[in-house]
Amino acid sequence: MAWVFDEMTGSGDVVRPPYREVQAWLAAHQPAGLRQKSGEAEALFRRAGITFAVYGEEGSDERLIPFDIVPRVLSAGEWRRLAAGIEQRVRALNAFMFDIYHRQEILRAGRVPEDLIVHNSAFLPEMLGADPPRGVYSHVIGVDIVRTGESEFYVLEDNTRTPSGVSYMIENRETMMHMFPELFARVRVAPVDSYPDSLLETLESVAPPGLQRDPVIVLLTPGQFNSAYFEHSFLADEMGIELVEGQDLVVEDGALYMKTTRGLEQVDVVYRRIDDEFLDPLVFRPDSALGVAGLFDVYRAGRVAIVNAPGAGIADDKAIYSYIPEIIEFYTGRPPILRNVPTYNCRRPDHLQYVLEHLAELVVKEVHGSGGYGMLIGPAASRGELDAFRAKLTARPHNYIAQPTLALSTCPTLVEGEIAPRHVDLRPFVLVGDRVRMTPGGLTRVALREGSLVVNSSQGGGTKDTWVMQD
Repeated sequence: MAWVFDEMTGSGDVVRPPYREVQAWLAAHQPAGLRQKSGEAEALFRRAGITFAVYGEEGSDERLIPFDIVPRVLSAGEWRRLAAGIEQRVRALNAFMFDIYHRQEILRAGRVPEDLIVHNSAFLPEMLGADPPRGVYSHVIGVDIVRTGESEFYVLEDNTRTPSGVSYMIENRETMMHMFPELFARVRVAPVDSYPDSLLETLESVAPPGLQRDPVIVLLTPGQFNSAYFEHSFLADEMGIELVEGQDLVVEDGALYMKTTRGLEQVDVVYRRIDDEFLDPLVFRPDSALGVAGLFDVYRAGRVAIVNAPGAGIADDKAIYSYIPEIIEFYTGRPPILRNVPTYNCRRPDHLQYVLEHLAELVVKEVHGSGGYGMLIGPAASRGELDAFRAKLTARPHNYIAQPTLALSTCPTLVEGEIAPRHVDLRPFVLVGDRVRMTPGGLTRVALREGSLVVNSSQGGGTKDTWVMQD
């Protein structure tokens, strides 16, 4: 069995410094007491209505997101290194997007294949030459990070379209502080509750220039049946802005307006949580009832900001992922601080051959997949599953990438009343506007099934509070 780094005990039985207070706290509680506290936390989440869609399950599409009361802890030094790497990455990603929709210098330099961009469904030709405020395309980014050792961190993927999960980060912390105030009195943990204020400041910073009033900002949601609707309503409420659907907005005389009981009110910034193809039925999908007719023309004219910008998905496409180290060096002149996971692009014949020959050892993902769907974890797959995926790869190689199976780090987790190690990842949330803003920590997702590497809530994973210790 491969060696796995445990974030509390490292490579042995000695508790690592960031976890000493947590270990002492766990040692002072009986399993029955922890089970009771876990039940109380579940009740708090249920009352708050914190749910997530789990597609494909029998019965209800909605369920409570499992919350683990044992926090995941990072030292201040570990976070500083992660934060530096994340900031470098998001700046390079935005520079890449600006270039792709303007001069395309990275393509002319041969650093990224042109056909990988122009034939990519995430690339929007309609955005060519468009100048978003401050040159920022992706203002809200979730960077998924995994750990394999004391100092080994890898970026698993970037989420530059409409990343979700930040409300759970905030609710996890609020629940922990409510239930265990004595623990927070013993440790100095960096706060996360300023995220909504930082998000609002970021949204205000990209409003169209020259306004003689405070910008009017709305959060555009697909509606209550969307899997992340709780988060949409939570963030709108925390920021004090209106939560709207497409039917609440209208374009008139070259501007975007919100319908109110007092008449029409002009909107300056749209924090959209709907996909590109649904934004404007006059430009994208004509059958979309979620967007606003004429919105894209108002955006192109610079009279409204859309966050994140249309076309931002080109930077988190999994086929682009393997070129991110090249992209970072091209735009920053420096090597990446945080490494990528080695990746095979099945569109390349030599890579495809290797993947087919080593399928049982690899993780294979759809280029446009998300949420843990449409992927194969080779070491856990049956012979039949391997054969079926081999046929998919052969038929549509351009649709897949593959990566080695990493030994993701584990954290102590309360499972069926007992503390046991479970695999985790981390999604820090980054805001890019007039400057880069980053909340210390992020959302830790945990695979609750023993041995599982799939942490997605949509696939049965849970979440933890993430602590960044202060110096």
